[in-house]
Amino acid sequence: MNRIHPKKLRNSKWTAVEPVNREKHFLVTEVEYDEEQNVVACTLQAVLSKRETAIDWRELTDRSRWRQGWE
Repeated sequence: MNRIHPKKLRNSKWTAVEPVNREKHFLVTEVEYDEEQNVVACTLQAVLSKRETAIDWRELTDRSRWRQGWE
């Protein structure tokens, strides 16, 4: 399980364990918060193609799908 501090999520780097369309490295570009400053959603941007995808930030804790940093 990846440990993530929600306040440090923006601009963090991630590596997909199983790349899709040669997209392996990602950067968190946007983080949405609710009124109580809890993270609601985040946007990942593929480094290679600049394609953006909105995901639930808790998915990043799944070590079988994501690795923190660029590997």
